[in-house]
Amino acid sequence: MSGTDTTDAYELSVTRDFVAQHFLTVPDPGPEGDVHSHHFTVELHFTGPHLGDFGYLVDIDAVEGVLDVLEGHYRDALLNDLPEFEGLNPSIEHFARLFGDRVEERLVDPTPTGLTVRIWEDEVSWASHTRRLNE
Repeated sequence: MSGTDTTDAYELSVTRDFVAQHFLTVPDPGPEGDVHSHHFTVELHFTGPHLGDFGYLVDIDAVEGVLDVLEGHYRDALLNDLPEFEGLNPSIEHFARLFGDRVEERLVDPTPTGLTVRIWEDEVSWASHTRRLNE
């Protein structure tokens, strides 16, 4: 297979972990209806068919900078109190989508064409949201 084949794709992932709190707002949430903490792990997984001018799919330092800002926003926060969660049950599915919204707003690299945000709320449970970028 040639390196110019259009099915070729590059991938790059960067992870970050932090503690935040939430409580579920669904009917009969059981103990999850009380404020509790999770040690969240966020993985940003970028994809794209081309590398940029410097041979990167996306600059890891730029991704780390975005994660620094977002970690500062979410670390030790009660997700339910944040404006982006207004009217939403703060599930990890919503969290993955909202986190991706903030990454897309802040990362100004035109090279990656896809982003998947995967968020673990513990060692065995995660949710993800995938989107196209730069369309």
